[in-house]
Amino acid sequence: MTDAMTVNAKTTTGERADLLEALAKQRHFLRFTTRDLTDEQAGRRTTASELCLGGLIKHVTSVERNWVDFIQNGPSAMGDFTAMTEADWARRADEFRMLPGETLAGVLADYAETARRTDELVAALPDLDAAHPLPKAPWFEPGAQWSARRTLLHLVVETAQHSGHADIIRESLDGSKSMG
Repeated sequence: MTDAMTVNAKTTTGERADLLEALAKQRHFLRFTTRDLTDEQAGRRTTASELCLGGLIKHVTSVERNWVDFIQNGPSAMGDFTAMTEADWARRADEFRMLPGETLAGVLADYAETARRTDELVAALPDLDAAHPLPKAPWFEPGAQWSARRTLLHLVVETAQHSGHADIIRESLDGSKSMG
């Protein structure tokens, strides 16, 4: 892979390079599912799920941005999920769909910028062992902490999981596959 999202993986070595390479590979597969699509196709639901390809990329972008903020600033960067209102959850649900006026090109550009920021952070982090308590959320164990390393591994897993979802959505849309 030689795109802009992997530049720092080439100038970083060891564990950091491995993390960046794994993340770049999963990002590539996610972006690849949108090749040759129109904005309308990127926003189309093709399965029983609420998910669409553009929405998945928006969601992964938001997740990556929030976890990078967590690495830098701790749990306050993400807020208290237990205090979210119905309106907060409705706004969060907008991450999963293409909204009027949004374009696939714009969604992909935002993802590329977020990836660039993440890659720069990984290259510059003084310590991958630096940890913060997780934000309050019903899905996190109370008092648990994640290191920068653990958070980056979570980003790789999250991106890979959504790449698989995207592949199914794309195959349902027009028969195209990302793999195989």
